[in-house]
Amino acid sequence: MSQIRRVAVLSTGEVRIRPQHVEGDGTPMAWWLFTSRKWTRKLPINVYVIEHEKGLVLFDTGQDRRSVTDSRYFPRGFAGLIFRRLARFAIREDETLTAGLIRLGYSPEQVDIAVVSHLHQDHMGGITELPNARLIVSAAEWKQLESPIAEVEGFLVEHIRVAGLDWQQVTPARSDDPKIAPFTSSHDVFGDGSLLLLETPGHTAGSLSMLVERGPLPPLLLVGDLTYDIDLLAAGRLPGLGHRAGVKNSSQRVLELRRRRPGLVVLAAHDPAASTMLADAAVLADADRLAV
Repeated sequence: MSQIRRVAVLSTGEVRIRPQHVEGDGTPMAWWLFTSRKWTRKLPINVYVIEHEKGLVLFDTGQDRRSVTDSRYFPRGFAGLIFRRLARFAIREDETLTAGLIRLGYSPEQVDIAVVSHLHQDHMGGITELPNARLIVSAAEWKQLESPIAEVEGFLVEHIRVAGLDWQQVTPARSDDPKIAPFTSSHDVFGDGSLLLLETPGHTAGSLSMLVERGPLPPLLLVGDLTYDIDLLAAGRLPGLGHRAGVKNSSQRVLELRRRRPGLVVLAAHDPAASTMLADAAVLADADRLAV
């Protein structure tokens, strides 16, 4: 019997980014960031909600609506220019993390743990809406906040290091568990093997993915911004933001895990097909059981 009772996805608004952000074209980021005049179609800002028998868990917390209502939310100067060039957000009043949780039948107070895949704005934006949550981030990711140019590198430190928040830094431990191969380390969120954090650096130095084991249902791998959709990942077409060699290595590991675990559903933070893929996985599992 699975410890996972339910997995759902909600979106905290929409974002448009540069095409080269989604798929690199070989040009340096500094070039396309300041010369590109194109934006992608609107993409969701996905938050994954996992109801576990031991508590309610989020994977990422979405974008803060204050980023589109408060002119002081972003830094000024060069760092502010980078944020303006990187993304355009649209977040309605009913698209906050709180509103999304309520639509699913939960309250922000019920969230016990929020795993933050990485500390970019559209993944940690809802942390202040979660008064009782333990916030899990990789130690490698947290270390980036110490950089003297953290804001230029994409980290809104003043919105992360907020008084009263319960941050826990984790470093995945060595593991020979065959179900995570070719990954060789993991962090077990509840100690029961149902939610395993895997290191997938590249987009940022400390990016985490989460393997969700659901018993009879297909396992899920939540990958943050490692890719923007599964077709790009499968084709080896890499995003243009981050450390390219790291993204490539992590992507290859995810694809190998997928090869070894037939049925594994890979869900990204901005994949418009994520909710459909999640629903289809359950339907296919039911069909398989009926066929037996």
